[in-house]
Amino acid sequence: MKEIIIAIDGLSSAGKSTMAKGLAKEIGYAYIDTGAMYRAVTLYALQNGLCHNGEIDETGLRAALPNISIDFRADGEGACTATYLNGLNVERDIRNMPVAALVSSVAALPFVRSQLVDKQRDMGRRKGVVMDGRDIGTVVFPHAELKIFVTATPEIRAQRRLDELLAKGEQATFDEVLENVKKRDLIDSTRTDSPLKKADDALTLDTSQMSIGEQKNWLLKQYAAIANK
Repeated sequence: MKEIIIAIDGLSSAGKSTMAKGLAKEIGYAYIDTGAMYRAVTLYALQNGLCHNGEIDETGLRAALPNISIDFRADGEGACTATYLNGLNVERDIRNMPVAALVSSVAALPFVRSQLVDKQRDMGRRKGVVMDGRDIGTVVFPHAELKIFVTATPEIRAQRRLDELLAKGEQATFDEVLENVKKRDLIDSTRTDSPLKKADDALTLDTSQMSIGEQKNWLLKQYAAIANK
């Protein structure tokens, strides 16, 4: 089988990361969660006083970007890949509601996107990678051999996100999470720089009524069809 780039884009909490991570493990590819990169920058902004009442200090964040190091590591054999910010494991911290409330606004900043897109392209230049995000198939790797666009209803996505938060012991309500999901959809799809949209040659996967196993089987079928050519 030839090695390819697999770009998985889609709406927040539609299941992109779960399926991308599972597919990468199944076929022995590297997995890169680009959404985690934007979350890490957002966490840095929150931790370093670069956000005030929901407003981002763009000048301060731009100056700080050269000092922000993001990488992915597997903590132990067989462990899931975790996100590291300046050498610290922040996988849990980047998934909380304060980060979720601000990440789409941070990701919409052109200077943030420009720097992270360069890093993402560098990570995937050797192929053999599964990368998920909002603009992988349209901007980061427009010539990726396999592109998937993942969607699900806002209510389904909100419930999934709420279940994740409650499982981690965080407090949230369904209405709060649903509002955040819809707000992120709006910001992601209407931003000027690299808006969320389906690539013309991407396959659409609606996960609203699909189990993780069904999603996995569908993805493996699409992968095999391309990699075996």
